[in-house]
Amino acid sequence: MGVARTFGEPLQVGGDTVVPVALVQYGFGGGGDADGAAGGGGGGLALPLGAYTGRGDGPATFRPNTVALLAVLIPLVWTAGRAVARVVRAAKK
Repeated sequence: MGVARTFGEPLQVGGDTVVPVALVQYGFGGGGDADGAAGGGGGGLALPLGAYTGRGDGPATFRPNTVALLAVLIPLVWTAGRAVARVVRAAKK
């Protein structure tokens, strides 16, 4: 199930073959208590990373989806910056 979701079907676009690539995560959970109440749920995420492109006989090259990369990297860099600032502030005390 994961590989079929991660790599899309190859497409022919103007003489090039394009294979879309995505990061796919999913999870499920459930539980109950001593009174007999129970529940469960699940969720998923698909983030388009880019595509492999190439002509028939040449090697394929990866072309990243810059919008998706920025959407992931900006919060990551912000969180890392906040963590470093807190560590430095704590070290000064």
